[in-house]
Amino acid sequence: MLTENLALLFERDILKLKVEINAYRNETTLWINANGINNSGGNLCLHLLGNLQYYIGSVLGHSGYVRNRPEEFSQKNIPVIEMNKTIDQTIGIITNAIRTIPAGILENDYPEKVLENTMTIEYFLLHLLAHLNYHLGQINYHRRLLDV
Repeated sequence: MLTENLALLFERDILKLKVEINAYRNETTLWINANGINNSGGNLCLHLLGNLQYYIGSVLGHSGYVRNRPEEFSQKNIPVIEMNKTIDQTIGIITNAIRTIPAGILENDYPEKVLENTMTIEYFLLHLLAHLNYHLGQINYHRRLLDV
């Protein structure tokens, strides 16, 4: 039951990411860093997609995704239509991976050491959901502040 609820929450919140990215009136604003803002909305979106596709899709779901974290913050001017495709693909990869996790292993250690800590799969999935929402809020603020 927990895996199904997590899959639904990740799907809901990744769809919110798509809504936020598409809410920018000016697509170029998506990539602006200004007024002490270190990361653009576009780069935060790429970061979230890479993070989820790696930690859930690849490590837990064995998707084969290879992450390039520095590129998540250095790429610029990717068309929104292309980002939408990646968001849609990510939803499928993530929800499928979560739904196929046997309930009995949620208390097992996550297969990789992350953030210098050992943690359970269940804990790390909750952490990733919180991380998604933290950056989702930053993207929302970035858009409202700069896309005027």
